Amino acid sequence: MIEFANVTKTYQPGQPAVENLNLRIDTGKITVFVGPSGCGKTTSLRMINRMVEPSSGTITVGGRNISTIAAPALRRSMGYVMQSAGLLPHRTVMDNVTTVLRLNRVPRPAARRRAAELLDTVGLSAALGRRYPNQLSGGQQQRVGVARALAADPPVLLMDEPFSAVDPVVRAELQQELLRLQRDLAKTIVFVTHDIDEATLLGDKVAVFATGGRVAQYAAPEEILRAPVDDFVAAFVGRDRGFRHLSFDAGASVPVHPAPTVPYPGAPSSGGWALAVDAGNRPLGWLAPGTGDPLRPGGSLFRAGDSLRNALDAALSSPSGLGVAVDAAGGVIGVVRAPEVLAAIDAARASRNEPKARR
Repeated sequence: MIEFANVTKTYQPGQPAVENLNLRIDTGKITVFVGPSGCGKTTSLRMINRMVEPSSGTITVGGRNISTIAAPALRRSMGYVMQSAGLLPHRTVMDNVTTVLRLNRVPRPAARRRAAELLDTVGLSAALGRRYPNQLSGGQQQRVGVARALAADPPVLLMDEPFSAVDPVVRAELQQELLRLQRDLAKTIVFVTHDIDEATLLGDKVAVFATGGRVAQYAAPEEILRAPVDDFVAAFVGRDRGFRHLSFDAGASVPVHPAPTVPYPGAPSSGGWALAVDAGNRPLGWLAPGTGDPLRPGGSLFRAGDSLRNALDAALSSPSGLGVAVDAAGGVIGVVRAPEVLAAIDAARASRNEPKARR
């Protein structure tokens, strides 16, 4: 467990970057610090490994006051992932991953074996170990940064906006990769972001930082979306927080109907919207009824295990009004209809409120 007790950090008199922070971070969980720029979230993260020294108060990790631990030793005991990966450009990927291991005097052969294992763990080929950082994509560099942070098997992993510098598609992949790793490794992760969607997706608990370095609300993501404690949190979360809240309701109850599929290229449909599919039954787009128009983009996809938010988005973003449901391989298994998704949303809302009514 990590605990902040009355922690304040002041760079200029009368203007605290972090003010009287009291926070307990659960072991083996992902805790996200989120808030606008300049609110103290990164400063709070960096005080955990003493990259920033608090002006007052105490921080304990596993019950031990970190001020009693030499800063270099403390930092080597924790993983740290930053926004730009921070890889050493003159060293190979393999050598970057082994950095902390070598500092901890692990023999080179053992360190390289461990690095090869970690590259596989984060979804990279061991062959990439011979490359240099500038020969990798941004997403690959971030994966290497995560592998390096995990090299010494630290119990605590600090992540400072690690995915903000990559494009949205790669960012979504890295978020899912982090969740997969956490299911396998159960680290204590402190994650900083300015994106409320990322915070609610990744966090077991979320601390919303307000301007002036204070924590406005610290709770599970679902609670923050359902019941923001003040106007600041409500404004930061956004007016569409009800839509975001649907991410916590499973979409398994939404009926999936047979899809009106046609092979493509092929003849357009004359009786209604048709979903064009390739030879592997993967969706390509929609054909409007009775027209020779080109394929229209099909909107987002709804996958087994997705939330009601994904189901509704799939239905509303489709030109046909039918959301495309696919299996894990991307093959079409049917379609979902917006009215039935809304009915499932209403049923989920009633189910959430039912225990309160019984009391």
